[in-house]
Amino acid sequence: MGISGTNSGRHGELPIVLDRAAGESLHRQVGAAIRASVRSGRLAVGTRLPPTRTMAADLGVSRGVVVEAYQQLIAEGYLTGGAGGYTTVAGRPRDAASGSARALDPPAPAARVDFGYGRADVANFPRAAWLRSIRRALVETPGDRFLYSTGRGAVEVRTALAEYLDRVRGTAADPENVLICNGFAQAVALLVGVAARRGARRMAVEDPSSDDDARPIAAAAGLEVVGIPVGPDGIDVAALERSDADLVILTPSHQWPTGGVLPAHARAAVLSWAERRGALVVEDDYDAEYRYDRQPVGAMQGLAPQRVVYAGTASKTLAPGMRLGWLVLPRDLVDDVAAAKVLADRGSAALEQLAFADFLDRGEFDRHLRRLRPVYRRRRDALLAALAERLPELEPAGVAAGLHLVAWLPPDLDEASVVAAAARRGLVVNGVTPFRLSSRGPGGLIFGYSSLNERAIDEGVRLLAAAVADVR
Repeated sequence: MGISGTNSGRHGELPIVLDRAAGESLHRQVGAAIRASVRSGRLAVGTRLPPTRTMAADLGVSRGVVVEAYQQLIAEGYLTGGAGGYTTVAGRPRDAASGSARALDPPAPAARVDFGYGRADVANFPRAAWLRSIRRALVETPGDRFLYSTGRGAVEVRTALAEYLDRVRGTAADPENVLICNGFAQAVALLVGVAARRGARRMAVEDPSSDDDARPIAAAAGLEVVGIPVGPDGIDVAALERSDADLVILTPSHQWPTGGVLPAHARAAVLSWAERRGALVVEDDYDAEYRYDRQPVGAMQGLAPQRVVYAGTASKTLAPGMRLGWLVLPRDLVDDVAAAKVLADRGSAALEQLAFADFLDRGEFDRHLRRLRPVYRRRRDALLAALAERLPELEPAGVAAGLHLVAWLPPDLDEASVVAAAARRGLVVNGVTPFRLSSRGPGGLIFGYSSLNERAIDEGVRLLAAAVADVR
């Protein structure tokens, strides 16, 4: 189940129309609308744009969508972060009368280093091994596997995934309870739709969290979304118990973005709450395969398979463009979620499922992960070393696993000012604050390092150190 149609809002003289059925991401649509208004002169230099929270509410999107659009336009030089946290227009539009193009004021360099989060290094995609799996799927698979799906997905991939997840992540997966979907966004849409039809009224999410998928979907389904504060070790269970939520989305093995690991006693408390309340726990296991300095943390689903939905994807391990995800469902949800999947798109593409089954069965997935872990670890180590050398006052956290880390800022540094100053120097780095719903906490920066080599990482930290000096 997804969101379709358009949603528009007017901010002064700035019309923004979002087409949710389009293939382009929402933050790019927002950015394109603002960019066009600056170029055409509808937005003059010095015009103050609405706060990100206000615009997000008007457009019916998460705040992170607007934040990402603003930050990209700041990096391009169209916008600038002003005093008091306001965002204003910095670029001058083309002089239509003379046909001459005036320079942006002030000129901003193109992004030299991008610490964007949530990315796999697609340059390391195992093309040769994947091609072999595609060929075997085409040659060896019976023809009836290419008919319409039942909604759950091909039995071959469900069987291979159940074996892999039980072995590697400690799940209690049965092939009959595994469902294939098009990534985490569709997984959330299917689950929220089914939960709403079963009477759910409130959904809890971690605060801060990356909720660009969940919040708009929940709002469209009529669910209220509440944020539950996150501490160093994950979600505040006492706050969750007070929330009256009917379902909660968690990242317990590597909280996004703080990197906290939910300890055993807190996991038990969450599951006890879910049992008493009859609530559903959605476990987003988005990057647990990448660990460096700790033993594997097993999935919560294995502790309570009738209360926890396990959600995983190939986006962080292979490539997001594959649009390959999976759910391990409680038995009583399988038929309803499968029916919703059929209604949404008649089932995911068969060839990719069959190829992935072969990829798993032959151990290619394990080999791919073993090859990439030391690559990502070297990049993480390079980032930590550069931060320690150039910005020792920053406090890294969540470094033991995953593809990103957070560095908390000292009290004298304003997060938004640092992000804006970095953008003026050609560095893209995201702050933590835009991903908070209502909780307060220290300023911090999110460093995605998976797609950068060691030299680029060192240059990025050098640019950041110069930006911090600018702010100070």
